[in-house]
Order: sequence, then C-alpha cells, then structure tokens
Amino acid sequence: MGLIPIILLIVLIIGLCLLLYMLREAFLNDVVRHEFLFQDFPETFGRMTIFFISDIHKRTISDKVIQTAIGKADFVVVGGDLTERDVPLQKVKANLMKLRQIGPVYFVWGNNDYEANLHQLHTVFLETDINVLDNSAVSLHSNQGEKIFLLGVDDVTLGRDRLELALDRTEANHFKILVSHSPDIIKKVGTKQSIRLILSGHTHGGQIRLFGFSPGEKGGIKRVQQTVLFISNGYGTTAIPLRLGAPAQCHLITVRNGTDTP
Repeated sequence: MGLIPIILLIVLIIGLCLLLYMLREAFLNDVVRHEFLFQDFPETFGRMTIFFISDIHKRTISDKVIQTAIGKADFVVVGGDLTERDVPLQKVKANLMKLRQIGPVYFVWGNNDYEANLHQLHTVFLETDINVLDNSAVSLHSNQGEKIFLLGVDDVTLGRDRLELALDRTEANHFKILVSHSPDIIKKVGTKQSIRLILSGHTHGGQIRLFGFSPGEKGGIKRVQQTVLFISNGYGTTAIPLRLGAPAQCHLITVRNGTDTP
C-alpha cells in the first residue's frame, strides 16, 4: 500500500472517531449539579432545588435523567424549545409525563416551540398539568409564610417577551428567579427589580465549537451587576444531531441563603 492510501485511511479513521465522539456528546444524559448562594434568599426556604432542562427539541428524555432527579428537586423548569417542527405530539407528551415524575413543571416558550401546532400543544399542557409562564409569575411560599417569585417571559428572539407584565405579578423587594429561553433578556433586567437568578438556554453552547469558537454562546455562569445569569448548553440539538465542545446537559440547581455566589 502506497503512502497516499495510508494517509487517506488515517484521515478516514480520525474523521470517523470524531463523528462518533460528536454523536456521543449530542446524546449525553449528564445531570450537572450547581449551588448558588444569595444573601437575600429567604432562610425559611432552606435549600430549594430546581431541575432545569432546556432545548429538548427532538430528543426523548432518558429514564436515567429522570431517575437521577427524582427526590432531589422541588420542581422542574423547562426553559423553552420543548419541541420543534415535525416532532410527534405523543413524544412531547411522553417527555412531559416523565418530567412530571420529578415534580411540578413550569414551562416558558422558546422560538422553536412556535413551529408546533399551538392549539394541540396547549391541549397537551392541560392534559399533563404544565404551568406555562407566559410573561407571568407565580409565588412560592415557605412553611413560615415567606415567599419568592418565579417569573417567565415569552421568547426574546421573536420579540414576544414582556418582562414588565411578569413583574406586575410580583411584589417589590422579594427574591425573584426569572426564566427566559434566551439569555439576551439580561439586557432588560435592572438592578431594582430584585431578579437575582436567570435561567436560560437557546444557544446550545454553540453546539459545534471549532477550536473553542462558535457563533453561539457557550453555556456557563455570569454575574451581571446583582444578577446571576445561568446559560445551559441544552439537552437536544438543532439541524444536525452532533455536538463538539458543548456537550448535552441538564441541571439540578440548588439555591440557598449564604454569601453571594461570585
């Protein structure tokens, strides 16, 4: 065998290994744990843990993920892009039923959710008892009557977000957690709104990062003034079922009173 065929064979093997690695990263079922401390988080809540999953798209949520989270989370937050065009409604419903095993489920809209049949999707939400945070908020109460607010805005990239409407359903000077499919909502958050934590996704972490670079922002944690911005890589993929440098993930996020997370 000549030198050129050997080189081509090596390139082919390397390419195949890379492809298999990218498939593996796209279909991981990692549940990443995080803890955030805030000095103004009400102590009577003790520790509050959220199971956060975003950008499910076409994936079927693994039973391994559900079993990891059962008994460890107080409630579930779906950070948008639960579905997209041509995903069977029964798959969406099955995913939601799995998440309901963990606890009450709150959902915010992502841009790809609007590709689905919205009437049918609303019916599924009713059937599975999903709480839709559509520019709205709910209050969560501790055993001693203190409360925090969980807010959700509609998709920012489509211009459907109305943060002011969600804030109208809260009370000033209370601890607030905001859910937004797109992290760009941070541009509209002010220091006086008491929004201390934002949960978001949308970017897929860039999905495929070449030499560490991608148009999409990598998942991670940022502090912007008094707010912690949390960006997930997401659970599913879009366009092609491959990832590189931005592995699939979902999260168990614990919030408690303490010295603020840097």
